[in-house]
Formats: sequence, C-alpha cells, structure tokens
Amino acid sequence: MTLSRFARFTWGVLAYNVLVILYGAFVRATGSGAGCGAHWPLCNGVVIPRPERIETLIEFAHRATSGLVLVLAVALVVWAWRAYGKGSWVRRGAALAMFFTITEALVGAALVLFGWVADDDSAARAISMMVHLVNTFLLIGSITVTAWWASVGEPESGLRAPAWTGGLWLAGALAMLVLGASGAVTALGDTLFPSGSLAEGLQQDFSPTAHWLVRMRVYHPAIAISVGLYLAAATTLIRRKFTGRGAIPYLEGVTNLLYGLYLTQIVVGLINVGLLAPVWMQILHLLVTNLIWITFVLLGTLVFSGGLRLAVGVPEHQVHDPVREGAK
Repeated sequence: MTLSRFARFTWGVLAYNVLVILYGAFVRATGSGAGCGAHWPLCNGVVIPRPERIETLIEFAHRATSGLVLVLAVALVVWAWRAYGKGSWVRRGAALAMFFTITEALVGAALVLFGWVADDDSAARAISMMVHLVNTFLLIGSITVTAWWASVGEPESGLRAPAWTGGLWLAGALAMLVLGASGAVTALGDTLFPSGSLAEGLQQDFSPTAHWLVRMRVYHPAIAISVGLYLAAATTLIRRKFTGRGAIPYLEGVTNLLYGLYLTQIVVGLINVGLLAPVWMQILHLLVTNLIWITFVLLGTLVFSGGLRLAVGVPEHQVHDPVREGAK
C-alpha cells in the first residue's frame, strides 16, 4: 500500500499522541503533577521556569509536549481541509481529533487549577481521571480513523453495519471505556497507596478501614477479565460473520492482532500485580491498553465502512497533497 504524505503524517500524529499519553502516566506515577504549582498554562507563574526541582522539570516537559499535540492537531485539520473535499470522512475525523484535543487540554488544566494532582486523594480527582481517560480514548480513536481512511480510502456509502455486528462492536467500545476508567482509578490508588508486598496489598484491598481508592483496586481485575472475554467473543463472531463471501479487507489481520494483544495484556497485567505496579510496568500496561483500543477502533471502522466496501490501496496520485504539490 502506497501512503500519501497526509496519511503518513496522520499516523505520526497518532504515534506522538500515544507517547504523550505514556509520559502523562509517568508524571502521575512519579507525583510530579504539581511541579508547576497551581498555574496553567504558565509554570510557577512564568513561561519557562527555572527547574529547581525534578518535579518541575518533569511537569514542564509534559506541558511542552502536550502543547505540540495542539499544534499537530491544527496542522491535521488544515491539511485535511486542503487535501479532501466537502463531506469527506477524513475531514470529519480530523475535526473530531481537534475537538478532543481541546477538551483534553481543558481537562488537564482543570486537574492543575483545582489541585487534583500530587497527593490529592479526593473523589473529584478520581472522577477527573476517569473523564481524562475517556477523552483520551476518544481522541486516539478519532486520529486512528482519520489515518485509516487516509490510508485505505473513505467509506463509499457512509457508515453502517448489520444491526447485531454493529451492536456487538458498540457494546465492546463502551465496555473498554468503562475498563479504562476503572484502570485510571486503580493506577491512582497504586500511586497514592503503594503496598510493600503482594500479601499486604491484598489485605489492604479487602480491609474495611482502607482508603476507598485502595478498596476500588479489587474491581479492576474483575472488570478486565469480563471485558476481555466479551471482546474476544465479539471479535470472533464479527470475524466469522464476514469471512469468506463478502469478506472485509484487512479483517483477518486486524482480528489476529487483537487476539495477540489480548493475550499480551493478560500477561502484562499479571506481572504488574505481582511486581506491585512499578512505574515502568504501569506505562507498559497503558501502552498495550492503547494498542488494543486502536486495533479495536480499526475493527469498528471495518465493520461500519458503508456496505463493507473500501477503496483499498488508494494510489498516491489520487489524493490531493498540497505539501507534495508545492514542492514541485
């Protein structure tokens, strides 16, 4: 498949956003969220702070990399509007990516301005973390579909799918958002109330006197197992529905990747629990979570691609590319 420059740029934007998300988890896990004080968008009241503390350096770097996300989102929208015509699904995907980039920045600002960082263990912080995670997933999903449509072609007749397959996918997407939200709360509990040993952690999880964030940790593995089983079953049913006659291009590869990521996440999750959620394992766990979400979004894009017909392998010359044309 030959990708246009716009398609390659969009995949690059997706990869960069994932890296920023992982770095954000590092900021939270190291307790550096208050490194710039209660100031936003300034850091300790100035544009470029003096890094007297490592927390300030970590948080400022996060803000700088997040700022570039906004710049890339603007570039994505402008390029999409120049390269694709009115009513294009690529344009719509880019617009959604811009919208969720803005809401992502607003949620991040709220975390700082309301003091929901560092050692804060309030219910408000937990709720904001869940909202942050859901918005992040929607942002990543928007960029993913934009990159995919720019790579293989846009749906020829809108987005639609047989009712039961579309329902299976939508229920799975909602389940993943719930799972991600519970994971955000669990990660917060692991950060604020670390355990000295696995036995101690289990004892805390079931102790009626433990902080509610600690007691919440027991629910995430149960939700993860339930959602994982559902996603595996739903993926299998969708794959069987569109195998053979009327098969969807790329469906086999996408579903195989999902199966592999499911298994990988089980192993990573068990290791994460066994090692008492060290920072590097939390980041790896989040990385695999993002990869599963991206792949599941691709599955949904295939299922809903207007009559299941894609313009597979769009030649480079069929996409209006202002950057390439300007270089001529």
